[in-house]
Amino acid sequence: MAEREDKRVALGRVSGLFGVRGWVKVFSGTEPREGILDYSPWQLRVRGEWRSVKVEAGKRHGRNVVAKLAGVDDRDAAAALLDAEIAVSRGQLPKAAGDEIYWTDLEGLAVRTEAGVELGTVDHLLETGANDVLVVKGERERLIPFIRDQVVKQVDLDQGVLIVDWDPEF
Repeated sequence: MAEREDKRVALGRVSGLFGVRGWVKVFSGTEPREGILDYSPWQLRVRGEWRSVKVEAGKRHGRNVVAKLAGVDDRDAAAALLDAEIAVSRGQLPKAAGDEIYWTDLEGLAVRTEAGVELGTVDHLLETGANDVLVVKGERERLIPFIRDQVVKQVDLDQGVLIVDWDPEF
């Protein structure tokens, strides 16, 4: 579990500048958008390097989110952060409620059929609108719909395994 707690989870990116005092516009992948402001510090990937930055202030501004980060006090310093990925450590996220599971926790799980046939590991997930889809990479790539009880029979995060009712030929 400690390995998962240390994993970085992408939540958004710095998408623009806001004013002249170092505030930045943020594209947020959280729901609601301003939920990204609940996490501090942020891990920012700037030119391939990660650095930790404390969120000093932030708010929803129309359809955008804006934030003031520690040590970013003018427009030039903010401009240096443009397009930086925003992530937090997995341990900063609240515990998933009930039978909810974070997508990031599914990534890397071994995928097996109910008969024990290894299909590969979860590389990532796709949001399609109808239902989420697991992208499973093994001897080939498979797209498996994440439909609980019908297709996804069991998710065992402790054992690192996801059991599916899926024809290995698909």
